[in-house]
Amino acid sequence: MILRKWFEEVWNKGNESAIDQLLAPDVRIHNLDSDGEKISDLPSFKKMFRDFRSTFSEIHVTVEHELTQGDMSAAYCIITGVHSGEGLRRVPTNHPIYFTGMCMVRVRDGQIVESWNHFDFETMYQQME
Repeated sequence: MILRKWFEEVWNKGNESAIDQLLAPDVRIHNLDSDGEKISDLPSFKKMFRDFRSTFSEIHVTVEHELTQGDMSAAYCIITGVHSGEGLRRVPTNHPIYFTGMCMVRVRDGQIVESWNHFDFETMYQQME
């Protein structure tokens, strides 16, 4: 259930302090980038969070499925929003966005210590044109 909490608190509510609560300080992030920049640790994730929050209004992540076994959890998500801000170096189009993604995390002591990600950012960027 950590991923449902993660997406609800961090992305749906925009609660930046939840990042520090749910991500370990030494988290390792795999397969995630933002506008060509590799996201691999806590500081780079926070920058990505701020960039996305300034780019998309009404951003909402729906966790369609979450599976947990031992210290691992995985989720399939649907992401929606409106491209209403100038983040990610693009002029706002006010177009709706819709894309999907999956992530898998390893949890220790209630915090995410490692994550593997696959989000369809190519579709997201196409919808921002």
